[in-house]
This record gives sequence, C-alpha cells and structure tokens, in this order.
Amino acid sequence: MPRITTPEAEALLDQELTVLDHGFVRLVDYMGGDSSIVQAARVSYGPGTKTVREDRNLINYLMRHRHTTPFEMVELKFHVKLPIFVARQWIRHRTANVNEQSLRYSVMPDEFYVPAPESINFQSRSNRQGRSPEAVPEDVRARVLEILKGATEASYPQYQELLEAGIARELARISLPVSAYTEWYWKIDLYNLFHFLSLRCDPHAQYEIRQYAEAVGRCTQAVAPFAYAAFVEYQLEAASLSKHERLIVAKLIHGTPAAWSDFAYFGEPVEFGEDGVSKILQSRRRELADKIGVSIPVESEALAT
Repeated sequence: MPRITTPEAEALLDQELTVLDHGFVRLVDYMGGDSSIVQAARVSYGPGTKTVREDRNLINYLMRHRHTTPFEMVELKFHVKLPIFVARQWIRHRTANVNEQSLRYSVMPDEFYVPAPESINFQSRSNRQGRSPEAVPEDVRARVLEILKGATEASYPQYQELLEAGIARELARISLPVSAYTEWYWKIDLYNLFHFLSLRCDPHAQYEIRQYAEAVGRCTQAVAPFAYAAFVEYQLEAASLSKHERLIVAKLIHGTPAAWSDFAYFGEPVEFGEDGVSKILQSRRRELADKIGVSIPVESEALAT
C-alpha cells in the first residue's frame, strides 16, 4: 500500500515556521492522514463509508462521540526550537516521544528570547498565572526590556568564561537563564496532539506557547484537514458544561433568569459579604458566561453590585 500523503503536508515538510524571535516549528515527518482514521474505524465498525463526504461525516462522528482510538493511527514528528521556559511547560504533555538537545554534550548558542514590547503586561488580578490586558506605560516596558536584555548579555559571557576555563559543560550551563533557546524532536499521535492543542491554543495559555501551538496546529491541519476541522468544531471552540451549568443554560433557554443558588453547585449556603458580593458565585457566573459567550441574568441582581 502506498504511503498516505497530502499535498499541503508535503509542501510544509522541512519548512521552518518562524515562532517568536529565534524559534521555529518544523514538520519533519508524518504517518497517515484522514484516510488512516477512516481505515482504522472501518475495522471496528465495518464497511459502508465510500465517498469523501461520508469519510468526513465518519470523522465528525468519531470526534463528536469521543471514539478516539482511530485518531491514534496518525503520527506527526516535529523539530522545534524554543525557549527553555516554554519547553518546561510543553514537556508537561507526557504522551509524546521527546529527544532534547543536551548541554552536557553541546554548547548553547548566544540566542535568548526577549519579548516584543507589546507582549509585556502586568500580572492579572483575576488570574494568578496570567497577564492583564491593562496597558503598560512605555517607560515601564522599556525598563523591563533593559532588565531582560541585561541579564542575557551578562550571563552568556560568564557561560563562555566557564567553558574556556575548562569547567564541565554540565556545570557551566547552570549560569544560563530560562530565556535561552533549546531544541528537540517531538513525536506524537493525533489524539494526544489534539489534547495538546486544546490546552495550548486556549486564550488562557501563556502567549509564547500559544504561538508554538498555532504553528503546530497549522501543520496538523495540513496532515489531516477533516480531523482538524472536527477538532475545532467539537473541542477547540466547543464548551464543556457541568451538570449545574447545563441546568442554568436550560433555564436561560426557557427565558428564566438564574438564581444565585444555582451557582452553589455542591449545596453550599449562598452567602454574601457586607458589600453584597459572593466572590465564588460571581466567579462561577463569569466562567459560565465566558463558555457560552453571553451575559447571564440573575435574580436579585442587587446582591451582585
């Protein structure tokens, strides 16, 4: 049987998709595509899908009903150059095969990530691990860049000094900051790749790793366009509702405002502070509103003011 290919993926092979200032994502190889998913599914469900439209419908069905095994039949291998701090987030996805550049054997090049001025933000007050959309004054941004560039400009000569003194590379590397670039080869099946993309393409993910996820997503779409479209429809841009959230949405559909008690998911007492605000219930309301993209009217609205 001939190797399964797609023209879009073949055009991307070995092309460096630039990410950040010195990084890239490169599709090195891939195995399978949409037809591999359909082929695997037919083994389980029997014959009957013949046309392209029927194949696409089958892939949508598999994604919609979480029949995930056929997606594991497709694999992609990437060569990625990325800052160390991004790599430490990325490696949390433990369902891939990874081989990273080792600074015990090689010398780190003089390349460090420095954010663009527009990517410098304050800490979010509502998200402990995120950035605030609040604008940062130009003088503050300039000082941040000065500090970051100064740290890298100081650390690399010290790293070189240690190497020139004959200090072991495995020790000299300790002086390098996490903004230094590393490289690895990363191979993963399509099912687990979709899980990676669902988390790292999310607006709440850190900006830098989102840029890499978008480049990986572009390659994934080229390899399996029907599967990628199904992923976007049923996972990436879909919303998962809890039991209580589903009941609240049902109320809204029928034109009934939610009650604050609806957001007390586990039988908690509905308690409000002296200022009339329950931060927990407000947070749950905002979270559901973000999921469904509409504001949520609540009875006794004055309690939230």
